Amino acid sequence: VQLVESGGGSVQAGGSLRLSCAASGYGVRSAYMGWFRQAPGKEREGVATIFNRGGSTSYADSVEGQFTISQDNAKNTVYLKMTSLKPEDTAMHYCAADCTGGGRWCLIPRNYNYWGQGTQVTVS
Repeated sequence: VQLVESGGGSVQAGGSLRLSCAASGYGVRSAYMGWFRQAPGKEREGVATIFNRGGSTSYADSVEGQFTISQDNAKNTVYLKMTSLKPEDTAMHYCAADCTGGGRWCLIPRNYNYWGQGTQVTVS
């Protein structure tokens, strides 16, 4: 299983970015996928999760209404659209696959089996 994130970068406050997570060796269609972030000196925190089969999404309270998770089954890719970015959104962002659970349980990092290497988002 390989998860490759892309789309990170530097952006001014108020700007937007769309992160992508391309999966190989794993089908995103019928699995819980998640996005997480980790700022320097802080624990990794769940941002958003999606279960496409049920059309289910969950978000951390801190990003509700600001971020949108989606996926393209044909491309086996999960996306995270981030808008109205703030300096506190600065972090390494990670994609994860295969959550052993569902719903908001999948906002907890330890419940995932596969991780990407991350993509950096910097907001100034």
